[in-house]
Amino acid sequence: MAVAGAIFGAAFGGWINDRFGRKPSILVADILFFVGAIVMALAPAPWMIIIGRIFVGLGVGMASMTAPLYISEASPARIRGALVSTNGLLITGGQFLSYLINLAFTHAPGTWRWMLGVAGLPAVVQFFFMLSLPESPRWLYRRNKVEEARSILEKIYPANEVESELIALRNSIEAEKADEQAIGDNFIAKMKGALRNVVVRRGLYAGVTVQVAQQFSGINTVMYYSPTIVQFAGFASNKTALALSLVTSGLNAVGSIVSMAFVDRYGRRRMMIVSMFGIISCLVILSIVFFQAASHAPKISQLESTHFATNATCPSFLSASNPTSWNCMSCLKAECAFCANGANEYSPGACLAKTSDLETLCHGQHRTWFKDGCPSKFGFLAVVFLGLYIISYSPGMGTVPWIVNSEIYPLKYRGIGGGIAAVFNWVCNLIVSLTFLTLTKALGSSGTFLLFAGYCVIGLVFIYWFVPETKGLQFEEVEKMLKSGYKPLAFKTKSTRGENQSA
Repeated sequence: MAVAGAIFGAAFGGWINDRFGRKPSILVADILFFVGAIVMALAPAPWMIIIGRIFVGLGVGMASMTAPLYISEASPARIRGALVSTNGLLITGGQFLSYLINLAFTHAPGTWRWMLGVAGLPAVVQFFFMLSLPESPRWLYRRNKVEEARSILEKIYPANEVESELIALRNSIEAEKADEQAIGDNFIAKMKGALRNVVVRRGLYAGVTVQVAQQFSGINTVMYYSPTIVQFAGFASNKTALALSLVTSGLNAVGSIVSMAFVDRYGRRRMMIVSMFGIISCLVILSIVFFQAASHAPKISQLESTHFATNATCPSFLSASNPTSWNCMSCLKAECAFCANGANEYSPGACLAKTSDLETLCHGQHRTWFKDGCPSKFGFLAVVFLGLYIISYSPGMGTVPWIVNSEIYPLKYRGIGGGIAAVFNWVCNLIVSLTFLTLTKALGSSGTFLLFAGYCVIGLVFIYWFVPETKGLQFEEVEKMLKSGYKPLAFKTKSTRGENQSA
């Protein structure tokens, strides 16, 4: 429900950004975060938790496109990418911290209420810090608050650059106001005006492309289901799975630091293209690893099942026409569980009905209970390449799509454009997260990771053709480049403002 709420938060957040400003939008998002967390923590019934999740989702959706926009508009062009990447670092760092908090509250009474309620604390901290920060100077200038905008720009830019920045802003806004009277300022009118604007459309080709490619790389299946994926790889212990997923979350945060260091040096396109090559390679190898794990899964032994009650054996195994062909994977697909051989978990074991009593009995015989994955000698490889996947993803496809969407739209439609792209991001997030477990049942873990690798190949092609390089360009220069048309070249490293505009 949080992701569904985020879709609506992103959809209306764009218009709210353009109408009321970046700062009020972030403050509203903080209020939604806090209200949602408190509602969930105090919920007397499940339906109240759902309402709380919707509030949190609305805040997440609004903040996801507003924070990069605010940082981008308040940053000098030469370090804009690094500063927007800081937002990604704080998000991934927050995810890492949330895993630590969950571990800390694991044995506390009323655990789930603490876990949900503590999420309101960062929102309160950000709300009060945000009160002391200025509004976006570009939004202020757009609202004819020229002196206030100048005052903020003087704090951001060297003294000799402020005037040229103001001139570029004035020229851009005067061009936008030429058609403003005919369009109007309500939500529907602005949406129509945005879609009729060739610069916005070209910006959306790039902005939507990178957001869809980000989600269909499968990242949120890893972040949402990393403990489950680790169990798929053969690690039966919940604590082990949670600890290993903590490592993947930490690697995601480290990758954001890499993005901060290199995105303004090597450019947006290069970071994403290199990132995609790494992601595709890791997904293909993960597919091979999980295929090998499934192929070498321990066999099912009828003899092993005799160690348990007569009605303990999986009903599907008893009725199978060829039970000798069954292995651990066959058992799990039949919605049963595998109780490993006590002497060697890679040897034939028992396929039992998936009940808590039988799980306790299995553990009582000093055996390991597998209900999500099978014991495998390939499990370590799966964890290693899962980590490499995160390292490949985070510096490029993790942070750069948000950077691109914060700088590729005209000022007048920047909120609307970023909102549309964010909606695509959250819709794809919802699709991927809802279908992941279904896909693993239908295709197996191997087939699912191979499918995501195929999506990434398509995403790589679209990024190559539709996403221009915006490294080092002022917002107004990006707008001119899109207005005149552009022909992006892969791995373009030099800041060639004139060349980009003439393409």
